[in-house]
Amino acid sequence: QVQLVESGGGLVQAGGSLRLSCVASGSIFSINVMGWYRQAPGKQRELVADITSIGITNYAEFVKGRVVISRDNAKKTVFLQMDSLKPEDTAVYYCYCNIVGRGGLKVGYWGQGTQVTVSL
Repeated sequence: QVQLVESGGGLVQAGGSLRLSCVASGSIFSINVMGWYRQAPGKQRELVADITSIGITNYAEFVKGRVVISRDNAKKTVFLQMDSLKPEDTAVYYCYCNIVGRGGLKVGYWGQGTQVTVSL
């Protein structure tokens, strides 16, 4: 079994910064894409950013220039550094990992989510 544990969410004023972390553990052979999604109340879950195993990154337009995604493959951890936060960034942020198990099967996993609230 695989677990993703997120941390780093919280309440911040507009213009502030937060750094989210997500650690994967369990029966993992390797991790392909790691990413962050978010879901605001009444809205669909949307991609914020993702990163491949060799460091190729992809960002949603609404966060470009304000967010940096990175990963530590040895620690099976993905980070999301968010700066210049806006009230519209308020959402539950979910970690996503596409994991190759020790049997070779590729499966996507989600974290439990961490709340990010940006106040005026």
